[in-house]
Amino acid sequence: MSGSVTEDTERWIRARTKRIPFGVRPLVMGVLNVTPDSFSDGGRFLDPQYALDQAQHMIAAGADIIDVGAESSRPGSIGINAEEELRRLRPVLQVLGKQCQVTLSVDTKKAEVARRALDWGVHIINDISALEFDSDMGHAVAEAQAGVVLMHMQGDPETMQDCCHYDNVVEDVKRFLRDRIEMAESYGIGREQILIDPGIGFGKTTEQNLSLMNGLASFESLGQPVLVGVSSKSFIGTVLNKPVGERMMGTAAAVATAVLHGAHVVRVHDVEQMRDVVTMATAIKRAHWN
Repeated sequence: MSGSVTEDTERWIRARTKRIPFGVRPLVMGVLNVTPDSFSDGGRFLDPQYALDQAQHMIAAGADIIDVGAESSRPGSIGINAEEELRRLRPVLQVLGKQCQVTLSVDTKKAEVARRALDWGVHIINDISALEFDSDMGHAVAEAQAGVVLMHMQGDPETMQDCCHYDNVVEDVKRFLRDRIEMAESYGIGREQILIDPGIGFGKTTEQNLSLMNGLASFESLGQPVLVGVSSKSFIGTVLNKPVGERMMGTAAAVATAVLHGAHVVRVHDVEQMRDVVTMATAIKRAHWN
């Protein structure tokens, strides 16, 4: 996959045995956090059975991808070791990998965790560090021919909100992602395996997040499908002056904006409601008006 992604080309992501089309409409990625401290749903799905029930609920609601994460990346969070991350993931991924037909993603920046998750049936590695945290991650993705999400983040979750300086946030993030795409290719990862994520909420102020949302269409020039995660994030809370549990309508507005500005995948907690938002925004975007 090279050149810009347009409405008229066949578009797909290759992720191991999966060939995932995303030209009909943007895909919906459901978030499943098996953590005690994630900002939105931390602690809710620590029990493996609750986590599995939630995964099945999201699949029934129309999730195209389930993204399982065991290490919180909220601002100020402190990382955990690979052993603990795998302990949380194992009972969920071992069952989902055997039982569910949808694409599975794991949210990790550690190659050891990625390799085990791939053994358990995962198709996509969602790396918030864009292969920077672990020098072996690129090899792990390339060897498995897995899909990979390369996300922009300034610093790490513990410190990322301490320094949010950009000359031009849209252009600076694009430059970073362009470099990381080239780095991924140097590992032998094909362009058709790569998604990019501008990292809304990761080392950005509210105004910078809003600017990125407004400038999403310009990421088309990088030639890769764009994933956007805005679900209940703090910039929505700042604009609306709402706590996490009251941000669904703000999330809906942000998801619709992302779709209208060219997002190919949206990462959300409330799959049923946001799938409707995606469907409606896509219909509006594709309607002829002249």
